[in-house]
Amino acid sequence: MSLKRNYLYAGLATLAVILGGVWAWQHLAGSHAMPEGLIQANGRIEGDHSTVASKLPGRIAVLKVREGDTVTAGQILAQLEDTQLAARKRQADAAVATLQAQLQAARAQLAIARREVPLAEASADAVLGKARAAELQAAKDARRFDELAERGTVEPRRAEQMRLAHTAAAADLRQAEQAVRSSRLGGDKVKARDNDIAALEAGLRQAEAAAQEVGGLVDDLTLRAPIGGVVMNRLREAGEMVAAGTPVFDLVDLDKLFLKVYVPEKQIGQLRLGLPAKVYTDAFPGQEFTATARYISSQAEFTPKEVQTPDERVKLTYAVKLYFDANPQRRLSPGVPADAVIRWKDSVPWQMPKW
Repeated sequence: MSLKRNYLYAGLATLAVILGGVWAWQHLAGSHAMPEGLIQANGRIEGDHSTVASKLPGRIAVLKVREGDTVTAGQILAQLEDTQLAARKRQADAAVATLQAQLQAARAQLAIARREVPLAEASADAVLGKARAAELQAAKDARRFDELAERGTVEPRRAEQMRLAHTAAAADLRQAEQAVRSSRLGGDKVKARDNDIAALEAGLRQAEAAAQEVGGLVDDLTLRAPIGGVVMNRLREAGEMVAAGTPVFDLVDLDKLFLKVYVPEKQIGQLRLGLPAKVYTDAFPGQEFTATARYISSQAEFTPKEVQTPDERVKLTYAVKLYFDANPQRRLSPGVPADAVIRWKDSVPWQMPKW
Protein backbone atom coordinates (compact mmCIF):
# COMPACT_ATOMS: atom_id res chain seq x y z
CA MET A 1 0.00 0.00 0.00
CA SER A 2 2.80 2.40 0.81
CA LEU A 3 4.27 1.78 -2.64
CA LYS A 4 0.94 2.57 -4.33
CA ARG A 5 0.58 5.60 -2.14
CA ASN A 6 4.01 6.82 -3.23
CA TYR A 7 3.10 6.36 -6.91
CA LEU A 8 -0.09 8.29 -6.29
CA TYR A 9 1.75 11.16 -4.65
CA ALA A 10 4.29 11.23 -7.48
CA GLY A 11 1.53 11.28 -10.09
CA LEU A 12 -0.26 14.11 -8.30
CA ALA A 13 2.99 16.07 -8.07
CA THR A 14 3.67 15.61 -11.77
CA LEU A 15 0.14 16.71 -12.60
CA ALA A 16 0.55 19.77 -10.40
CA VAL A 17 3.78 20.70 -12.19
CA ILE A 18 2.08 20.32 -15.58
CA LEU A 19 -0.95 22.35 -14.52
CA GLY A 20 1.32 24.99 -13.01
CA GLY A 21 3.29 25.21 -16.23
CA VAL A 22 0.13 25.54 -18.26
CA TRP A 23 -1.14 28.32 -15.97
CA ALA A 24 2.19 30.13 -16.09
CA TRP A 25 2.32 29.88 -19.88
CA GLN A 26 -1.23 31.21 -20.18
CA HIS A 27 -0.54 33.97 -17.68
CA LEU A 28 2.68 35.05 -19.37
CA ALA A 29 1.17 34.80 -22.84
CA GLY A 30 -1.71 36.94 -21.69
CA SER A 31 0.68 39.46 -20.15
CA HIS A 32 2.62 39.67 -23.43
CA ALA A 33 -0.46 40.17 -25.54
CA MET A 34 -1.16 43.67 -26.82
CA PRO A 35 -4.70 45.02 -27.15
CA GLU A 36 -6.29 44.96 -30.56
CA GLY A 37 -5.08 48.00 -32.44
CA LEU A 38 -1.43 47.71 -31.36
CA ILE A 39 1.32 45.51 -32.74
CA GLN A 40 4.65 45.08 -31.04
CA ALA A 41 7.83 44.08 -32.80
CA ASN A 42 11.56 44.32 -32.35
CA GLY A 43 14.62 44.63 -34.52
CA ARG A 44 17.74 46.70 -35.06
CA ILE A 45 18.17 50.30 -36.09
CA GLU A 46 19.50 50.72 -39.61
CA GLY A 47 19.98 53.61 -42.00
CA ASP A 48 20.07 54.58 -45.65
CA HIS A 49 23.56 53.81 -46.91
CA SER A 50 25.58 55.97 -49.27
CA THR A 51 28.71 54.61 -50.91
CA VAL A 52 31.58 57.00 -51.58
CA ALA A 53 33.54 55.80 -54.59
CA SER A 54 36.38 57.15 -56.68
CA LYS A 55 35.41 58.53 -60.08
CA LEU A 56 38.97 58.19 -61.33
CA PRO A 57 41.76 55.67 -60.88
CA GLY A 58 44.61 56.67 -58.63
CA ARG A 59 46.56 56.00 -55.45
CA ILE A 60 45.00 56.88 -52.12
CA ALA A 61 47.32 59.47 -50.63
CA VAL A 62 45.38 60.43 -47.49
CA LEU A 63 42.41 59.02 -45.58
CA LYS A 64 41.00 61.62 -43.21
CA VAL A 65 38.28 59.64 -41.39
CA ARG A 66 37.86 56.28 -39.72
CA GLU A 67 34.97 53.94 -39.04
CA GLY A 68 32.58 55.45 -36.53
CA ASP A 69 33.50 59.06 -37.32
CA THR A 70 30.65 61.50 -37.84
CA VAL A 71 30.98 63.58 -41.01
CA THR A 72 29.11 66.50 -42.54
CA ALA A 73 28.00 66.90 -46.15
CA GLY A 74 30.89 68.11 -48.31
CA GLN A 75 33.57 67.13 -45.81
CA ILE A 76 36.80 65.82 -47.36
CA LEU A 77 37.16 62.11 -46.64
CA ALA A 78 40.16 61.14 -48.76
CA GLN A 79 42.62 62.46 -51.32
CA LEU A 80 43.89 60.53 -54.34
CA GLU A 81 47.06 61.18 -56.32
CA ASP A 82 47.57 61.23 -60.09
CA THR A 83 50.84 62.76 -61.28
CA GLN A 84 49.89 62.71 -64.97
CA LEU A 85 46.64 64.53 -64.29
CA ALA A 86 48.43 67.07 -62.14
CA ALA A 87 50.88 67.73 -65.01
CA ARG A 88 47.96 68.21 -67.43
CA LYS A 89 46.44 70.69 -65.01
CA ARG A 90 49.66 72.72 -64.86
CA GLN A 91 49.91 72.75 -68.67
CA ALA A 92 46.30 73.82 -69.05
CA ASP A 93 46.73 76.63 -66.52
CA ALA A 94 49.93 77.79 -68.27
CA ALA A 95 48.14 77.86 -71.64
CA VAL A 96 45.34 79.96 -70.19
CA ALA A 97 47.82 82.38 -68.59
CA THR A 98 49.75 82.78 -71.89
CA LEU A 99 46.62 83.50 -73.92
CA GLN A 100 45.38 85.93 -71.30
CA ALA A 101 48.67 87.87 -71.51
CA GLN A 102 48.56 87.89 -75.33
CA LEU A 103 44.97 89.05 -75.33
CA GLN A 104 45.71 91.80 -72.86
CA ALA A 105 48.61 93.06 -75.00
CA ALA A 106 46.52 92.91 -78.20
CA ARG A 107 43.70 94.87 -76.58
CA ALA A 108 46.15 97.51 -75.39
CA GLN A 109 47.59 97.86 -78.89
CA LEU A 110 44.11 98.06 -80.37
CA ALA A 111 43.17 100.81 -77.93
CA ILE A 112 46.25 102.79 -78.96
CA ALA A 113 45.53 102.25 -82.65
CA ARG A 114 41.95 103.38 -82.27
CA ARG A 115 43.18 106.62 -80.75
CA GLU A 116 46.07 107.22 -83.18
CA VAL A 117 44.43 106.29 -86.50
CA PRO A 118 41.80 109.07 -86.49
CA LEU A 119 44.49 111.60 -85.52
CA ALA A 120 46.76 110.39 -88.31
CA GLU A 121 43.91 110.55 -90.85
CA ALA A 122 42.99 114.08 -89.78
CA SER A 123 46.62 115.21 -89.96
CA ALA A 124 47.09 113.62 -93.40
CA ASP A 125 43.89 115.26 -94.66
CA ALA A 126 45.11 118.67 -93.43
CA VAL A 127 48.49 118.24 -95.07
CA LEU A 128 46.78 117.15 -98.30
CA GLY A 129 44.59 120.22 -98.25
CA LYS A 130 47.60 122.49 -97.86
CA ALA A 131 49.53 120.61 -100.57
CA ARG A 132 46.65 120.97 -103.02
CA ALA A 133 46.38 124.68 -102.33
CA ALA A 134 50.15 125.11 -102.69
CA GLU A 135 50.22 123.14 -105.95
CA LEU A 136 47.33 125.14 -107.37
CA GLN A 137 49.00 128.44 -106.49
CA ALA A 138 52.35 127.26 -107.85
CA ALA A 139 50.69 126.26 -111.13
CA LYS A 140 49.11 129.72 -111.46
CA ASP A 141 52.39 131.46 -110.67
CA ALA A 142 54.25 129.34 -113.20
CA ARG A 143 51.76 130.18 -115.99
CA ARG A 144 51.74 133.87 -115.13
CA PHE A 145 55.53 134.16 -115.09
CA ASP A 146 55.73 132.26 -118.38
CA GLU A 147 53.43 134.89 -119.93
CA LEU A 148 55.44 137.74 -118.43
CA ALA A 149 58.68 136.20 -119.68
CA GLU A 150 57.26 135.94 -123.20
CA ARG A 151 56.38 139.64 -123.09
CA GLY A 152 59.79 140.44 -121.72
CA THR A 153 58.42 141.90 -118.53
CA VAL A 154 60.45 139.52 -116.32
CA GLU A 155 63.60 137.65 -116.90
CA PRO A 156 63.32 134.06 -118.20
CA ARG A 157 65.21 132.97 -115.11
CA ARG A 158 62.26 134.01 -112.90
CA ALA A 159 59.84 132.02 -115.03
CA GLU A 160 62.11 128.99 -114.75
CA GLN A 161 62.13 129.38 -110.95
CA MET A 162 58.31 129.41 -110.87
CA ARG A 163 58.16 126.28 -112.98
CA LEU A 164 60.55 124.54 -110.57
CA ALA A 165 58.43 125.70 -107.62
CA HIS A 166 55.36 124.22 -109.27
CA THR A 167 57.18 120.92 -109.81
CA ALA A 168 58.13 120.83 -106.12
CA ALA A 169 54.54 121.65 -105.07
CA ALA A 170 53.24 118.87 -107.30
CA ALA A 171 55.69 116.45 -105.66
CA ASP A 172 54.51 117.58 -102.20
CA LEU A 173 50.90 116.99 -103.30
CA ARG A 174 51.67 113.45 -104.42
CA GLN A 175 53.43 112.79 -101.12
CA ALA A 176 50.43 114.14 -99.17
CA GLU A 177 48.06 111.95 -101.18
CA GLN A 178 50.23 108.93 -100.38
CA ALA A 179 50.15 109.88 -96.71
CA VAL A 180 46.35 109.99 -96.83
CA ARG A 181 46.23 106.58 -98.43
CA SER A 182 48.59 105.25 -95.75
CA SER A 183 46.44 106.74 -92.99
CA ARG A 184 43.43 105.01 -94.50
CA LEU A 185 45.31 101.72 -94.18
CA GLY A 186 45.44 102.33 -90.42
CA GLY A 187 41.72 101.63 -90.30
CA ASP A 188 42.33 98.32 -92.02
CA LYS A 189 44.97 97.54 -89.41
CA VAL A 190 42.43 98.25 -86.67
CA LYS A 191 40.04 95.79 -88.29
CA ALA A 192 42.86 93.26 -88.54
CA ARG A 193 43.62 93.72 -84.84
CA ASP A 194 39.92 93.22 -84.09
CA ASN A 195 40.07 89.93 -85.95
CA ASP A 196 43.23 88.94 -84.10
CA ILE A 197 41.59 89.69 -80.76
CA ALA A 198 38.52 87.69 -81.73
CA ALA A 199 40.76 84.73 -82.57
CA LEU A 200 42.64 85.11 -79.27
CA GLU A 201 39.36 85.27 -77.36
CA ALA A 202 38.13 82.09 -79.04
CA GLY A 203 41.40 80.36 -78.24
CA LEU A 204 41.20 81.55 -74.64
CA ARG A 205 37.69 80.20 -74.26
CA GLN A 206 38.83 76.82 -75.54
CA ALA A 207 41.85 76.84 -73.23
CA GLU A 208 39.69 77.82 -70.25
CA ALA A 209 37.23 75.05 -71.07
CA ALA A 210 40.08 72.56 -71.26
CA ALA A 211 41.51 73.84 -67.98
CA GLN A 212 38.09 73.64 -66.37
CA GLU A 213 37.66 70.08 -67.56
CA VAL A 214 41.05 69.06 -66.21
CA GLY A 215 40.32 70.97 -63.01
CA GLY A 216 37.09 69.01 -62.63
CA LEU A 217 39.05 65.79 -62.98
CA VAL A 218 41.51 66.98 -60.37
CA ASP A 219 38.61 67.83 -58.05
CA ASP A 220 37.34 64.29 -58.56
CA LEU A 221 40.52 63.09 -56.89
CA THR A 222 39.16 64.58 -53.66
CA LEU A 223 36.50 62.35 -52.14
CA ARG A 224 33.83 64.26 -50.21
CA ALA A 225 30.91 63.13 -48.12
CA PRO A 226 27.70 63.37 -50.17
CA ILE A 227 25.62 63.41 -46.98
CA GLY A 228 26.03 64.04 -43.30
CA GLY A 229 26.24 60.84 -41.34
CA VAL A 230 28.53 58.27 -39.78
CA VAL A 231 31.28 56.21 -41.44
CA MET A 232 30.12 52.60 -41.18
CA ASN A 233 32.97 51.04 -43.19
CA ARG A 234 36.32 52.21 -44.50
CA LEU A 235 36.91 49.82 -47.35
CA ARG A 236 40.40 50.90 -48.48
CA GLU A 237 43.63 52.03 -46.84
CA ALA A 238 46.17 54.75 -47.67
CA GLY A 239 48.64 53.78 -50.37
CA GLU A 240 46.26 51.44 -52.20
CA MET A 241 45.65 51.84 -55.92
CA VAL A 242 41.96 52.03 -56.76
CA ALA A 243 40.15 51.80 -60.06
CA ALA A 244 37.39 54.15 -61.16
CA GLY A 245 34.19 53.34 -59.31
CA THR A 246 35.92 51.55 -56.45
CA PRO A 247 34.00 52.04 -53.16
CA VAL A 248 36.14 53.61 -50.45
CA PHE A 249 33.63 54.50 -47.71
CA ASP A 250 30.18 53.39 -46.64
CA LEU A 251 28.16 56.14 -44.93
CA VAL A 252 24.83 56.07 -43.16
CA ASP A 253 22.63 59.14 -42.92
CA LEU A 254 21.89 59.68 -39.21
CA ASP A 255 18.94 61.87 -40.09
CA LYS A 256 17.22 59.06 -41.99
CA LEU A 257 17.42 56.12 -39.63
CA PHE A 258 14.79 53.40 -39.44
CA LEU A 259 14.00 50.40 -37.29
CA LYS A 260 13.64 47.24 -39.33
CA VAL A 261 11.19 44.87 -37.64
CA TYR A 262 9.46 41.65 -38.65
CA VAL A 263 5.70 41.36 -38.27
CA PRO A 264 4.03 37.93 -38.18
CA GLU A 265 2.10 36.87 -41.23
CA LYS A 266 -1.23 36.85 -39.36
CA GLN A 267 -0.82 40.52 -38.36
CA ILE A 268 0.61 42.00 -41.55
CA GLY A 269 -2.85 42.64 -42.99
CA GLN A 270 -3.48 45.17 -40.23
CA LEU A 271 -0.57 47.34 -41.28
CA ARG A 272 -0.49 50.06 -43.89
CA LEU A 273 1.96 52.76 -44.87
CA GLY A 274 1.88 55.89 -42.78
CA LEU A 275 0.90 54.23 -39.50
CA PRO A 276 2.51 55.79 -36.41
CA ALA A 277 4.87 53.88 -34.15
CA LYS A 278 6.82 54.40 -30.97
CA VAL A 279 10.28 52.96 -30.51
CA TYR A 280 12.10 52.16 -27.26
CA THR A 281 15.74 51.28 -26.70
CA ASP A 282 17.69 50.06 -23.69
CA ALA A 283 20.23 52.79 -24.36
CA PHE A 284 17.63 55.45 -23.46
CA PRO A 285 15.27 53.80 -20.96
CA GLY A 286 11.95 55.52 -20.48
CA GLN A 287 12.34 57.61 -23.62
CA GLU A 288 10.24 57.00 -26.69
CA PHE A 289 11.06 57.92 -30.26
CA THR A 290 8.28 58.49 -32.77
CA ALA A 291 8.43 56.76 -36.13
CA THR A 292 6.29 56.11 -39.20
CA ALA A 293 5.81 52.94 -41.23
CA ARG A 294 7.15 53.79 -44.68
CA TYR A 295 8.01 50.37 -46.05
CA ILE A 296 6.18 47.03 -45.89
CA SER A 297 7.70 44.09 -47.71
CA SER A 298 5.47 42.38 -50.23
CA GLN A 299 7.07 38.98 -49.68
CA ALA A 300 7.18 36.86 -46.54
CA GLU A 301 10.40 35.44 -45.16
CA PHE A 302 11.41 33.24 -42.29
CA THR A 303 11.87 35.01 -38.97
CA PRO A 304 15.53 36.00 -38.53
CA LYS A 305 17.29 34.22 -35.69
CA GLU A 306 18.09 37.41 -33.80
CA VAL A 307 14.43 38.47 -33.73
CA GLN A 308 12.27 36.83 -31.04
CA THR A 309 8.48 36.89 -31.18
CA PRO A 310 6.03 35.84 -28.44
CA ASP A 311 4.47 33.19 -30.63
CA GLU A 312 7.19 30.70 -31.45
CA ARG A 313 4.85 28.94 -33.88
CA VAL A 314 5.09 31.88 -36.29
CA LYS A 315 7.58 31.05 -38.99
CA LEU A 316 6.80 33.53 -41.73
CA THR A 317 7.12 37.28 -41.19
CA TYR A 318 7.16 40.45 -43.25
CA ALA A 319 9.89 43.08 -43.01
CA VAL A 320 8.64 46.53 -42.04
CA LYS A 321 10.73 49.70 -41.89
CA LEU A 322 9.76 52.29 -39.28
CA TYR A 323 11.49 55.55 -40.19
CA PHE A 324 12.23 57.83 -37.24
CA ASP A 325 10.53 61.21 -37.44
CA ALA A 326 13.64 62.76 -35.89
CA ASN A 327 16.94 61.79 -34.33
CA PRO A 328 17.43 64.35 -31.54
CA GLN A 329 21.10 65.26 -31.17
CA ARG A 330 21.78 62.22 -33.41
CA ARG A 331 21.78 59.96 -30.37
CA LEU A 332 20.39 56.97 -32.23
CA SER A 333 22.87 55.04 -34.32
CA PRO A 334 22.76 51.97 -36.58
CA GLY A 335 23.08 48.55 -35.02
CA VAL A 336 21.25 49.34 -31.79
CA PRO A 337 18.46 46.86 -30.92
CA ALA A 338 15.06 48.39 -30.22
CA ASP A 339 11.43 47.53 -29.54
CA ALA A 340 8.49 49.12 -31.31
CA VAL A 341 4.76 49.44 -30.92
CA ILE A 342 2.77 50.16 -34.08
CA ARG A 343 -0.76 51.52 -33.74
CA TRP A 344 -3.29 50.68 -36.42
CA LYS A 345 -6.36 51.87 -34.47
CA ASP A 346 -6.35 55.52 -33.46
CA SER A 347 -8.80 54.94 -30.60
CA VAL A 348 -6.49 52.52 -28.76
CA PRO A 349 -4.18 54.16 -26.20
CA TRP A 350 -0.47 53.59 -26.47
CA GLN A 351 1.23 50.94 -24.36
CA MET A 352 4.82 50.00 -23.68
CA PRO A 353 6.13 46.83 -25.34
CA LYS A 354 5.55 43.60 -23.38
CA TRP A 355 8.08 40.86 -23.94
